[in-house]
Parts: sequence; structure tokens; C-alpha cells
Amino acid sequence: MKTQNIYFNPFLMLLWKEIRRYCKVLVQTVVTPGINSSLYLIIFGVSLGGSIDVGLEVPYLAFLISGLIMMSCLNNSFANTSSSIISGKFSGDLEDLKVVPLSKQQIIWAMCLGGITRGLVVASVALTVGQIFYYSQYGEFMEIKSPFSLAFFLLGGALAYAKLGMFVAFLAKTFDQMSAVSAFVLQPLAFLGGVFFSLNNLSPFWQKISLFNPVFYLINGVRHSILGVSDVPPLSAAVVTVLSLVIFHVLVLVTLSRSEFKRW
Repeated sequence: MKTQNIYFNPFLMLLWKEIRRYCKVLVQTVVTPGINSSLYLIIFGVSLGGSIDVGLEVPYLAFLISGLIMMSCLNNSFANTSSSIISGKFSGDLEDLKVVPLSKQQIIWAMCLGGITRGLVVASVALTVGQIFYYSQYGEFMEIKSPFSLAFFLLGGALAYAKLGMFVAFLAKTFDQMSAVSAFVLQPLAFLGGVFFSLNNLSPFWQKISLFNPVFYLINGVRHSILGVSDVPPLSAAVVTVLSLVIFHVLVLVTLSRSEFKRW
């Protein structure tokens, strides 16, 4: 009966379609990010971690794990919605949404919730891999200081980036443009957002630049939730998370209203 309800509910059907889409290629969508996280941990956390001091009185391996969790979550939430839109734009799938009984808000939320599930799955993989590395190094598992705060920042960050993925994909006219935004804008923001370094390790100039990077606050929100320490107050990270959600939602809603799923 529940399965039948999914097929008769357009919102749930669209959500289920988004989830099934990345489940069909789990090696690409889940296994590969897990391998990437392992490589980062081996190279930076294990090999170089003993010689790096971030000045927050926590092992560098734990510092790195918390950053990788959020970076994996953001990247995969963005990738899921953006790839769905950009591929549907050229295959004609988006045209079908014009005739289904769904409002623009329902379309946005269904696709974003699909992106969130992928982001959280990959974040869970990164956390599991990180715990294995941490246990192998210190003989104990890494304690999570605030699980509720961790859930807030992961959900908020994943939702914000899922909406950003939709916005960018609606504007992009080709796959190359989509890839360019990811490579030259999003990846630098993530790597410069404090995944591998603390604000204390930067010069005063770059410290000020980092404070304008929203990803910096998202990563530090997760870091404070797991380790109890961060470069910025958790309240500031929470405010930036909420603002990002609101801004990206307005952007994607306006873009969706103007595009009306017309192909470029």
C-alpha cells in the first residue's frame, strides 16, 4: 500500500526518482567520495598530521575529519541536484514537470530532499572512514560533542547547496559551464573554507578574506559540533547557514519561475 501511495503522489514520486537516480550508480556517487576521503586522511591526517598544529588543542586528524565530513556533504548535495537539472534539460525530462500537478515549491523541495539524502549518505561514509582512521591512530573512537548541532549544520548545509545546485544548473547552458562553476568556484571555496587549515595558520589578510567565505562558517559549525572547538562562534555559523538557505531558496525560486523549464 505504501509503495502504491508513492506512485500516486507526485511529490513523493519525484523525490523517489531523485533518490533512485543516484542509487543506480553507487560506485560513482558514494564509493568514490569514500575513497577520496580515505586518500585525504592517509596523506594529510596520518602521514603529515603529526607535524601540523592547528592551535585548537585537538589532533590534526580529528580536525581534518570534521572538515571532510562537511565538504563531502556539500559537494554531493550540489552535484545531485545540478546533474539532475542539467541532464534533464537536454534529455527533455524537465518538460514533463510542466504537466504534473506540482507547484514550484514542491518541485524545489522534492529535488533538494533527494540531494540531501545523497549528501548525508556520503557524509556518513566520510564519518565512518574517519572513525576507522582515528581508532587506528589513537585506540578510541572520536567523540561527537553535540549530535543535534551536527544534524543542524549538516542538514542546513546540504539543503543550501542542493538549492545552489538547482540555481546554477538552471542558468548553465552547457555541461561545460556547469563543470566550470564547480571547478573554479565551488571547489576553491570548499578548499579555502578551512577543511585543511585553521584560521590561526593564516596571515591577517587571508584571515579577513576567509571570513567572507560562507563555506568557512558551515565547516566550522560541523567542527564545533564534533570537536567542541572552531575558528568562529557557533552562533555565527548558524546565522550564515540560515541566511544561505534563504538566499539560495529565493534565487532558485526566481530562476525556476522565469525559466518555466524551457530548454536553452
